[in-house]
Amino acid sequence: MPTLNKVVGFLDKYLEIDDIQDSSWNGLQFEGCSVVKKIAFAVDASVKSFEEASRLNADMLIVHHGHFWSSHNPSVIGWSKERIDLLYENNLSLYACHLPLDRHKDVGNNAELLKLLGAPIKKEFLIHKGRNIGWLGERKKAISITDIEKKLNESIETKCIVLPFGKKNIKTIAVCSGGGSYGGFYEALALKADLYITGDTAEVYYTAKDSEMNVIFAGHHATETVGLKALSKVVGKKLKVSTSFIDLPTGL
Repeated sequence: MPTLNKVVGFLDKYLEIDDIQDSSWNGLQFEGCSVVKKIAFAVDASVKSFEEASRLNADMLIVHHGHFWSSHNPSVIGWSKERIDLLYENNLSLYACHLPLDRHKDVGNNAELLKLLGAPIKKEFLIHKGRNIGWLGERKKAISITDIEKKLNESIETKCIVLPFGKKNIKTIAVCSGGGSYGGFYEALALKADLYITGDTAEVYYTAKDSEMNVIFAGHHATETVGLKALSKVVGKKLKVSTSFIDLPTGL
C-alpha cells in the first residue's frame, strides 16, 4: 500500500502539474489518510462526490474540478466549510488536476477523445499562456459526422448538439474538452480542421454555417470523464491500489 506522499509525488510528476498556468490550485488540496488503499475518481469536488467516495471507503479522491480556485475566496466558511468538513470527518484526501489533465498526451481528456474517434494526435491545439490545452488528430480513413455523433453519444453517454455545416468526409478533428468556447472554434477554423469538438456550447451557429465548419458540442461534463477513467487505470496499475470512478452526470 503506497503512502499518500508517494501517490502525490507520482501524480505531480506524471501529470506535469506545474507545466501550465491554471486558475485551479492543482495538486493535493486536502491531506487525509497517510496510507492509500483505495482511490476514487470524479469530475467534480462536491458534497455528493465526497459522500460517495467515503461510502466506497476510499482514502483519496482525484477530481478534475477541485475545491480551491484562484478566483474563489479560499476562506473555509459557510458552504465551503460544510463541504470540507466531509473530508475531515472521513480522513479523505482531495487531489485536483484541471488543465494538466485536459492536455496530457497519454491520459488527457482530449487525447482520450481522439483515441475514441480513431484520430491519432497530429499537432498541438488551442494555446493557453504558451502551452496547448487541446490536440488536433487525424484519421487515416474519413468518417461522417453522423457516425462521430453516434460514437460520442454511446461511448461517453451524452447527447451531442451538432452543427453539420462542413465537409461530409471528416479526417482532421480539433478537440478541446469542457469549455473550448469561441477561442477554440476560431483556432480550429484557422487550422482548417474538418471538425471541432468541445463541451460547452458557444453561439457560433451562423459563423460555422457561413464558413462551412463542422462543430459538435458534446457536453462539458461528459467530455471530461474520459481522462479520469484513463488515469484511474494507470494509477491502479502503477501504484497497485484499488480504484473506482464515481459517475455523477450534471446534464451540462
